[in-house]
Amino acid sequence: MYCKLKSCLLAIFLILPFIGLAQTPKSFVESLNDSNAWVDSVFDKLNRRERIAQLFMVRAHTDKGKAYEDSVGRVIKKEGIGGLVFFQGGPGRQAILTNEYQSRSKVPLLIAMDAEWGLGMRLDSTVSFPYQMTLGAIQDNNLIYEMGRQVALDFQRLGMHVNFAPDADINNNPKNPVIGYRSFGDNKFNVATKAGAYMKGLQDNKVMVSIKHFPGHGDTDVDSHYDLPQLPFSRARLDSLEIYPFKELIKQGASGVMVAHMNIPALDNTKNLPSTLSKPIVTGILKEDLGFKGLIFSDAMEMKGVVKFFPHGEADVRAIIAGNDVIELSENTARAVRLVRKAIRTKRLSWEQVNESVRKVLTAKYWVGLDNVQPLKTTDVAAELNRAEALVLNQRLADAAVTVLNSDSQIRSLDKNKRTALVSMGPATLTTFQNMLKPDLGNSMNFLLSKNASAEDIANVTRELRDYDQIIVAIHDLRKRPAAALDFNDGMKLFIAELAKMNSTMVLFANPYTIAGLPGIERAKTILVNYQNSEEAQRASAKVIAGKLKASGKLPVSVSTNFKNGDGITQ
Repeated sequence: MYCKLKSCLLAIFLILPFIGLAQTPKSFVESLNDSNAWVDSVFDKLNRRERIAQLFMVRAHTDKGKAYEDSVGRVIKKEGIGGLVFFQGGPGRQAILTNEYQSRSKVPLLIAMDAEWGLGMRLDSTVSFPYQMTLGAIQDNNLIYEMGRQVALDFQRLGMHVNFAPDADINNNPKNPVIGYRSFGDNKFNVATKAGAYMKGLQDNKVMVSIKHFPGHGDTDVDSHYDLPQLPFSRARLDSLEIYPFKELIKQGASGVMVAHMNIPALDNTKNLPSTLSKPIVTGILKEDLGFKGLIFSDAMEMKGVVKFFPHGEADVRAIIAGNDVIELSENTARAVRLVRKAIRTKRLSWEQVNESVRKVLTAKYWVGLDNVQPLKTTDVAAELNRAEALVLNQRLADAAVTVLNSDSQIRSLDKNKRTALVSMGPATLTTFQNMLKPDLGNSMNFLLSKNASAEDIANVTRELRDYDQIIVAIHDLRKRPAAALDFNDGMKLFIAELAKMNSTMVLFANPYTIAGLPGIERAKTILVNYQNSEEAQRASAKVIAGKLKASGKLPVSVSTNFKNGDGITQ
């Protein structure tokens, strides 16, 4: 009996490591080395035109009406494209449409969304998590991993497989018109670490990423949606700074990389050539030098930064020749497929390269579960996306980002019995911030000033404030895209400087770079930075001021000579 028992234990001991390995799912990049019967079967059934079509993703919306939706459906059925990128609309409508589109496709569609801060970036009735600049201030990266997990759950609920996120750009140019608040900050280590946490949260839950915008879009002053930016830096500078986060995330198993539309003479001196169309950059640096094996996505091919100098479908062909696997949002996919076939006939491109990309796309479809497509449940979609755990996490993220500059003396000395003025600048109605502080500051009065308040309005409020012992000033940027410069009139900016000298507590619900355009605000003893004007941020700051929450955020960017990256009073 003892020998039999010993033999059984030995067998279990030998088997256990393999059981553990079997339970650990392979990453997408690891799975590329495996033989795959499903991929082989699908690939063998596709003719040459259909194989090329697998490399294209087209735009889809649920806010443009039935005629638009039907036109996308016809493209899916007639052209056999490989995937979709969903944009604006509603979650319930998107679930219904996804079922319809998948039923029309010969090969299951790989579905993506550019959802850097979650579904709320595109869809109504869904959760908007904080911008990456806000996340950059958070010191607990586990919270960012959990955000990635929650976003992945949302993607799964809507039958989506690729998030064009996280943004791995280092925003080292405060005047950047297109990245800014979308970046984790201007420190390459912080950017790489936080992008890695977000990426892992997505990939651990079977959602692919497309880290962007390779080789780094942070130090530009031109928006590639409208023109072709140029990076005039040396290869050494690019290697040590811009490319650093991509290098680190590739080591960590990034499943996808998106290539930017930028002209970079140090990497490819071809005149007016966007990086998306550059073989030395896409194949030479990304694939060969950095060893990236995953899916390479082009940035949107309808952007002026790429089609300005390569119109009429030439950009699509060059992007594939350069080494991109997936062409996002071609202006005309049918034309692009014809031109790719012509490029193969004229020896500009090989079938070997195309087939390799097709197999990679099909392997991605297998990895996300498209070998067994199931119709989405189309009831209770919004309710299930607004899960309690996601809403709680959203507030925890905002709480963890609050950053206190200069000192917390004004918070510590706040007397709840003294007369307190709560001044909100920007909003036309009372704010969540004011309403939350009212119970804690019973002897208080609310004031509202428009961003373009007249000199008379400012003078009236100034007179009234003389009767108050304590002043708390909240500065709200109400724009959907919070730019680096506040859009307040000059009178309001001067008033902010005056209030800063009056022992006021200044609270900023705006892009942190706006501090540079508010000379005099640095005189305030206490400044709270919240990075954006969300309800969650307003609740977080109210809790800090009321003494119910300790601030722990740190500035993720340097915004002026007074306030540098890493500044922040930990309470």
